[in-house]
Amino acid sequence: MKKRLLVVFGLLLSFMLVACSNDSSDGSEVKDTKEKVHEYSVGSFEDDLTASITSHELIVNDNGKETTFDLPSDEFFVSIAPFVETTHPCAIHSLTGCQGELVEKDFDVHIQDEDGNVVVDETIASLENGFIDLWLPRNKNFQVKITHDDKTVESNISTFEGDNTCITTMQLT
Repeated sequence: MKKRLLVVFGLLLSFMLVACSNDSSDGSEVKDTKEKVHEYSVGSFEDDLTASITSHELIVNDNGKETTFDLPSDEFFVSIAPFVETTHPCAIHSLTGCQGELVEKDFDVHIQDEDGNVVVDETIASLENGFIDLWLPRNKNFQVKITHDDKTVESNISTFEGDNTCITTMQLT
C-alpha cells in the first residue's frame, strides 16, 4: 500500500512540475514554423508540393494533403518583390510559386513604424525567387524605402490580420 501511495504521489508531483513549468513549447514551435517558411522560400520542391502564407498561417499542400501551421502572434511575415519592369498581382505569397524580377540582388532596405522607430536598416539580398522575406512586428503601419542601383521606391505597408503577405507593387524608379 505504501509503495502504491508513493508511486501515485510521484506521478502527481511529476505532472504538477510539468504543468507548472515556465518552459513553453510555443517558442520552439514558432522557431520551427519560421524555419519551415524559410525552407519553402529558398528550396526547390516537386510540383505536387505548394506552400503559401497568409497573415496568420503557413499552408502546405503536399500531394493533396493540406497542413496548416500558426504563425507567431507577435510577428508578421511579408515578402516584397521590388521590380523595374516586370511584376505580377499578388496578395497571399506563394513561397513555392511566386517569382520576382530582380533575383539575388542587393537592396538597401529601410523600414520604420508610424512612431518613427526604425525596425530594418540594412542591405538585404533578394532570394532566388526575387523576393525579400521579412518578419515585422504585428499590428503596425510601416513606411518602407528600398534602393537598388540608384533607383528607389517608397511605400506604406501594414501588418494587421488579413493584410497582404505578398507585395509586388513596389516599382523602382
